[in-house]
Amino acid sequence: MTEAEQELYSLLVPLVGDRLIVPRACVAEVVRFSRPEGREGSHGWLSGTIGWNGRELPVVSFEGTLGKETPAVTGRTRVVVFLASTGQLKTGYFGVLTQGFPQLVRVNRDVLRLEATDGWPDEAPVLCRVKMINEFPLIPDLEKLELMLAREATGD
Repeated sequence: MTEAEQELYSLLVPLVGDRLIVPRACVAEVVRFSRPEGREGSHGWLSGTIGWNGRELPVVSFEGTLGKETPAVTGRTRVVVFLASTGQLKTGYFGVLTQGFPQLVRVNRDVLRLEATDGWPDEAPVLCRVKMINEFPLIPDLEKLELMLAREATGD
């Protein structure tokens, strides 16, 4: 395998006081923030839904899934639209609030090291925290997040 084949284009997604790192292929688009329509009785991490490409897109505060407050909306707030890979979401996509534009990075095994596998609530959709040069981003469990959204949609 060549060196280029061992690299993965990824995005560093800015949160309040943290970042997520995700494969670029998981992201469909980054869109301007529009106020989500809330759903009564939903968990605090579910901000609501927005219209996107003719779909009702559920939008999540990742900070909320970690048991933190949903951050205030600023002029930098965006929605990162993720592809739903498990087939559990009818829309096929979901959004995560972000505090700015994601940064494109190339990662390989030389720059990425496991840092921690705990430090967040058990129910949080996080696989681990990694060290990437001078960054310590979280790797989200996108399948778990989809399951949480699917359960929310059915009222479980």
